[in-house]
Amino acid sequence: MSFRREKYVPRGGPDGGGGGDGGSVYLEASEQVGTLLPFYYRPLLKAEKGHPGQGKNKQGRRGKTIVRPVPLGTLVINDETGETIDDLVEAGQRILLARGGKGGRGNASFATSTRRAPRIAEKGKPGEGGGFNLELKLLAMVGLVGYPNAGKSTLLSRISHAHPRIAAYPFTTLSPTLGIVTNPADTYQTITIADIPGLIDGAHRNVGLGHEFLRHIERSRVLLLILDVAGVDGRLPADDYFHLRHELELHKPELAAKQFLVAANKMDRPEAGDNFRDFLRSSRLPASRVFPISALEGEGLTELKKALFDLAG
Repeated sequence: MSFRREKYVPRGGPDGGGGGDGGSVYLEASEQVGTLLPFYYRPLLKAEKGHPGQGKNKQGRRGKTIVRPVPLGTLVINDETGETIDDLVEAGQRILLARGGKGGRGNASFATSTRRAPRIAEKGKPGEGGGFNLELKLLAMVGLVGYPNAGKSTLLSRISHAHPRIAAYPFTTLSPTLGIVTNPADTYQTITIADIPGLIDGAHRNVGLGHEFLRHIERSRVLLLILDVAGVDGRLPADDYFHLRHELELHKPELAAKQFLVAANKMDRPEAGDNFRDFLRSSRLPASRVFPISALEGEGLTELKKALFDLAG
């Protein structure tokens, strides 16, 4: 509330300006961001308040709006109801989390021909607030599935430009890794492949790294099951295949219903030949779905990439 008071200006009248609106909070899907980790360290998003109005009919400045980037594939979930509010899957897609408050009107707004000196001003309205959970489900056309030490990371490093951690012990991969694969027949065509940590029996119950990362392949068009046909860890390839399919079905039946291919890895080992033939007999899979490869030596990878593009491209 303010009145104009100047020499030689009698009855200056009310000149109180209105307050500025508060800033809002938005999330925006961006290809430049690959993780939700920044929200772990800074979980509170608070936009700037609107600035108050001043005399001489000066309007208060609006508060600055916050637009925080999130990776493609981020789910926004209401913390109270558990309802999924939005699924940010396209670059530039934006969601309003909290709308800023409304600035109040100064006394100049209440002046009329009969009320020339209003001594009232309007309070601003508070902005919105709330709690939200963010969950990331990677957008990859192909999802790699296999037991620990099956060679998923080695395969991804050979068919893409990704550099996942590779070592000769289980659970080397602790977080999902994305790789871009180029079509051998068309260098302008690419697909995205997601390598998730190795699954073990009971993964659907969150044993091991479980469905903490299984969700990252829920969006994939095609699943690529990686089997160690050399049996380095003492397991039979056919057992691994049936157990993996079973875990996928227990996690989500529609996940097991997706199109899939099988990469019979480590064919460079001497014991792999007999195991591969036994696997074909036990699984009864058509030859068009099974690709004998050696990710370490680079054998059979061109044929496998062509088949992936035929299904997912």
